Amino acid sequence: MRFAVPLVLLAATLSLGFGLVLPLVRVERLYFLTDEPSLLRIVGDLWANEEMLLAAIIALFSMALPCVKLALLHVIAYGGPGNTERIPAWLGALSNWSMLDVMLVALVIFAAKTSGLATAITQPGLWFFAASALLTATALTLLKRSRETSS
Repeated sequence: MRFAVPLVLLAATLSLGFGLVLPLVRVERLYFLTDEPSLLRIVGDLWANEEMLLAAIIALFSMALPCVKLALLHVIAYGGPGNTERIPAWLGALSNWSMLDVMLVALVIFAAKTSGLATAITQPGLWFFAASALLTATALTLLKRSRETSS
């Protein structure tokens, strides 16, 4: 358990980084038009197209909250002995929303495939993003268990 938390946190952090910059999906339209947007590019394009509210919502829930959650887990894990006793209750509640972004991308892929107008294929960014959400939840669970065993 002592080595599991640092390894899981490292894997979650790397996965989140890759999930933000690698393409999430490849969309092919009319057999020769292809687009492979990353999450960062999607937010940037929305902002550039003056869709500020939508860009801000996606940036908040898909980028800022996962980064804050990971940062808090790092502080809790490495902040010293007894620091695991200060796990905020809302951090666990935040885990319930972790996979929402992955599900939304999956719905977009499903809609593109069933419309017949475009073909959508998952890319590594989606898998890294999903892995980050699962690894972050795993790290939180491991930290809670270590808190229970130390009490």
